Amino acid sequence: MRMEEGVRRWVVDISKWDPQPPDLSFPLSFLPSHEHSSVTRFVKMEDRKRALVSRMLQYALVSDVLRIPLSEISIKRTPEGKPYVDYDKLGLGLPNFNFNVSHHGDYVAIASESVYLVGLDIVSYDIPQGETITEFIHFFASYFSSLEWDNIVNAGTSYDVLIEFYRYWSLKEAYVKAIGSGLTEELHKVEFTHTCWTNITAKVEGMPMAEWRFWLFELGERHCVSVVKGHPRSAAMNYKATLNKIDFIEDEYHQFLNLPNVDFVELSIEQLLLALQKARVGKHRS
Repeated sequence: MRMEEGVRRWVVDISKWDPQPPDLSFPLSFLPSHEHSSVTRFVKMEDRKRALVSRMLQYALVSDVLRIPLSEISIKRTPEGKPYVDYDKLGLGLPNFNFNVSHHGDYVAIASESVYLVGLDIVSYDIPQGETITEFIHFFASYFSSLEWDNIVNAGTSYDVLIEFYRYWSLKEAYVKAIGSGLTEELHKVEFTHTCWTNITAKVEGMPMAEWRFWLFELGERHCVSVVKGHPRSAAMNYKATLNKIDFIEDEYHQFLNLPNVDFVELSIEQLLLALQKARVGKHRS
């Protein structure tokens, strides 16, 4: 298996799915019993949908990449909540196969990589209720550098300011999720710069992040998703212990780092269920 075969970008628009509570029984049946409470603990149907589709995507993707049936998949989590697969990835030529999921608003997405850490974060451009946009964003001001903050508050109209805030926040969250730290105090350590939200670069504690790549995509008119990938040595301690290969020859690492990012593939609920049905009986690509 080639390393690029472990790379996926999938997204589901859950606004197109309107289940009643009994309708969740069938998709829940594809998940291990210990995962059910992560869905049923939510009272609101929208929250249940997001949690359920998030778990469905994880199991469908792991089965698709590793070519194993659902019964053989063991997804665990670090103490910080970072999911990882307990499986012999090295023997498949995927030394650090890892994935990250995110959901907000209408979308649930997943991204995976074979070598690098991958982080993913979706934000919905929700207008705050009960307070002004200025009041809302100032609560988070300490997480941004002076450069980032200037770009946010000078973005244009109040809605432009809100969108700029959410885009920066999405990138910061994607980075923290990639390294598996689970700590919000990491957010202020990373500073992003960009040109019209392309050619995105970053520094962490003032040092250029040359071994990382960053992307931001629009999802419809009201959401964006950030994807980041970077060197395994940056992983938090508990997450690093789940990886098989930390040290790389520089040329070997950059050979794949500089490949263009793959596009997101939008899946319907029906397509996701079909993928899980195939995974249940062990039907995978040859």
